[in-house]
Amino acid sequence: MSRAIRFLWASALVILCLSPGLAQARPLPVKVVVLTTFEVGADTGDMAGEYQHWVEADPKAQVVAVAGIESPVRYSADGVLAVKTGMRARPREAIAALVSGGQFEVSHAYWVVAGIAGIDPAAGSIGSAAWANWVVDADTPYEMDDREIPADWPWGIWALGTDRPGLKGSAKGSSGMAWKLDPGLVQFAYGLTRDLALPDNASLATARARYPSEPAAMKPPKVFLGDVLGTTRFWHGTRRTAWARAWVKIQTDGAGVMAMSDCEDQGIMDVLTIYGAQGKIDSRRVLVLRTASNYTRQPDGADPVLRHFPDGGGKAAFDAAYQVASPVVAALVAGWATYRDTLPGA
Repeated sequence: MSRAIRFLWASALVILCLSPGLAQARPLPVKVVVLTTFEVGADTGDMAGEYQHWVEADPKAQVVAVAGIESPVRYSADGVLAVKTGMRARPREAIAALVSGGQFEVSHAYWVVAGIAGIDPAAGSIGSAAWANWVVDADTPYEMDDREIPADWPWGIWALGTDRPGLKGSAKGSSGMAWKLDPGLVQFAYGLTRDLALPDNASLATARARYPSEPAAMKPPKVFLGDVLGTTRFWHGTRRTAWARAWVKIQTDGAGVMAMSDCEDQGIMDVLTIYGAQGKIDSRRVLVLRTASNYTRQPDGADPVLRHFPDGGGKAAFDAAYQVASPVVAALVAGWATYRDTLPGA
């Protein structure tokens, strides 16, 4: 090899070593992943949805494109990663991209879901925020048109591996069905936020006054402990709310009480559990916060066919999601010297 060719090879190696664009970057260490699912408009500068509050809280955050996630994520200097996953089934893909993509080190990260949901009026009122002890999947049942079900069935949805409603069943190979979140971590989050005063206004008061049969729905917004039912389809109505209550109770062996209904948490828990079993993440480090933008059934005496989205419910829920989740994220970061290796409440 000539001296000139050796010089060119050496020069190329120096460029590869020195160029940050060509060299393999070290994964960014993550303390907390905040999972939101959608935004109502732009990520900044207009009415805030789930994601915008987190973006505007740290304008200096690094914007990072991740293959498999539609929108860039935001990585802050203190190790918080804010993500807009997309709705319904898309969070599975987004989480897989974060864990497997090599851009982030998430083996010790906490995962905080902060999004809106429908609330069972038996559990509370719109604008309220619930930390879940349980997340339950209702995406994997058998289903029959309710007009064709046997006369003694309450509804046409029943669990795999069974032959009628009211039995637990399972969905091996497709879902874990019910996930109990770490009790110490949940109590840590709830204890930090239980006394927060959530926004209330005349629109919310008007909406909750339409549920006089439900004492919990008549009260102002609050932070409470309430479990989640996840389905990728949007459902609504009195009979489906009764089904959801029963489904959560059955799948948790009587321990869970349905409060919130959303479209993503069952997928989030399922994929995190898989990665946890493989040692890629710590699946105990998951918090699910859902805030109520609407009720899961129509107001007392109202037409069940109509969708009922109360005025102001969306904004109240978006604001509450950030107001309640952000102090918990801040506390995990502030206590990282301890929480990196030991879960709160352990």
